[in-house]
Amino acid sequence: MGRCKSCKNRSLTISSILGYCADCIRGGSFDIREDIFELHRESRRRFGLREEIPKVGGKECDFCGNRCIIPEGERGFCGIRRFEDGYLRGGGEGYLSYYHDPLPTNCVADWVCPGGTGSGYPEFCYKKGPEIGYKNLAVFYHACTFNCLFCQNWHFRRMDIKGKGISAEELVDAIDERTSCVCYFGGDPSSQIIHSIKASRIALKRKRERILRICWETNGSMKEDFLEEIMNIALNSGGCVKFDLKAWDKNLHMALCNTYNDQTLENFRFAASFVKKRREPPLLIASTLLVPGYVDEKEVRSIARFISSIDPEIPYSLLGFYPQFYLTDLPRTSRSHAERCMEVAHEEGLRRVRIGNVHLLSDAY
Repeated sequence: MGRCKSCKNRSLTISSILGYCADCIRGGSFDIREDIFELHRESRRRFGLREEIPKVGGKECDFCGNRCIIPEGERGFCGIRRFEDGYLRGGGEGYLSYYHDPLPTNCVADWVCPGGTGSGYPEFCYKKGPEIGYKNLAVFYHACTFNCLFCQNWHFRRMDIKGKGISAEELVDAIDERTSCVCYFGGDPSSQIIHSIKASRIALKRKRERILRICWETNGSMKEDFLEEIMNIALNSGGCVKFDLKAWDKNLHMALCNTYNDQTLENFRFAASFVKKRREPPLLIASTLLVPGYVDEKEVRSIARFISSIDPEIPYSLLGFYPQFYLTDLPRTSRSHAERCMEVAHEEGLRRVRIGNVHLLSDAY
């Protein structure tokens, strides 16, 4: 049972670690922001990451919406981009892990993508239904441009991002004759987006006589020029780009992720401009993790309204939360929470909504 330090309300869905309820955070009090910023600083300090987005005394990096100003000899917020000998470096190496997953896999888009449904057969998949017998190359990047306190894959912060990386060519060597799709995720691909683009180009050139879909799962914070490139690669290969829309309210997004969501929302709108070029299989998919007490019906309604205003056919997946990283004192997403959020998304006009990670849902808070 957590208690909000501002309004003094108590609830199972108020995190004592975060210290404040969603309504008070959305109110934007300065004192609340400072408390939460310190929590983020501490969460990064323990992994040797830069505690704040640098804004003075160096060269500006434009890889993502953080637009770090990195001092000479130091690294940006993501830990990948660095300023050395007068030049910005990093992002072309691959600090990552990779593995093969049998299809259909537990992907945000598995309910609409070729590997999970056969959508796009025969141009973009091998079977009329799920691609059983084929596999996905899952590429997990060990860095992120956000600092989500609820991160479900937070262990990447323990990985080495300063040694020798994996080249694009070496990664492509892992694609065999039964690999029908590649998905970049993490962490997030944004700070190493050049590496993912280079690997994709090499892979498609080598495998030009066969099906090979290229997909990204991202917080959507990369520079628009890079987004345009990955949208075109996904479009032409039969892949998709999956945007994780974490929250709508800017103050809540900052509290949960340590960054604002302006770049993500602008990029989502830009990515949606490609959708009309290929309706099936869907090119753009949105998802939101339903963090109890914080990513509530109010947040989902606003996100769904935003998506629907662009294109009501864009698929939207609502994901169950499991206590991880710093928000370990919250319960799992309840079934009633997920179902109500799905109703709200439909009410706002979205036509393709589903609840993912149903095995994580609890019966009650």
